[in-house]
Amino acid sequence: MAATKTAPKKTKLAIKPLNDKLIVARDDADERTDAGLYLPEKAKDKPQTGTVLAAGPGALNAKTGERFSMQVRVGDRVLFTSYAGSELKIEGEEYLVMSEDDVLAIVD
Repeated sequence: MAATKTAPKKTKLAIKPLNDKLIVARDDADERTDAGLYLPEKAKDKPQTGTVLAAGPGALNAKTGERFSMQVRVGDRVLFTSYAGSELKIEGEEYLVMSEDDVLAIVD
């Protein structure tokens, strides 16, 4: 089962991630199985994909004081680990705050 792709929310977030942190809007869970059966709320798996809504400036290099550039950009659809980040609720919408290290791949 693949997660349903959702458009990024058009809300202006009141938070700004620091260092190598990302704010991700998780994709919606599948409503039905591949066979067409509707899934109850408790049986739905949380998707491991989402859209990056905000990104920090990058991790700080302790030796040089410069920042490492981020590989993930705002608007990228990403695949992340099962237990990635911390869930955050802002104005009724759920988001994930995660480190760039939790991202496994950018999805085209």
